[in-house]
Amino acid sequence: MKYLIDSSAWIEYFSGSSSGEKVSKAIESKNEVYTTALNIGEVISLLKRGEDNFEMCYEGIIKRSHIIEVTPKIAKEAGILHGEFKKTMPNFSLADAIIIKTAESIQATILTKDTHFKKFPNSEFI
Repeated sequence: MKYLIDSSAWIEYFSGSSSGEKVSKAIESKNEVYTTALNIGEVISLLKRGEDNFEMCYEGIIKRSHIIEVTPKIAKEAGILHGEFKKTMPNFSLADAIIIKTAESIQATILTKDTHFKKFPNSEFI
């Protein structure tokens, strides 16, 4: 199975929470694990604010997943999705739209704790 690990899932993984254990199982199994470069930025930003060891977490993400860059096609599709959903979900971010469209592009399931992904069938909550 292919998983795209969302920022919220990485945070749970590094905190060692019970939700993070689900992420650990996905990583340690024979699954293909992906992360967007955007997710790396979100994780580092959050960890830096909390004085956590962001360098160790950065290395952990790099070692445990394939990193996906945003292509112009993904950006366009994410912009369309964001424009559609922003009307009814004011807190829906462009970053979330990019993650959704990136996961779709590689036919991956998004592992997440973020409720913004509930409306999307390719999401699995931890």
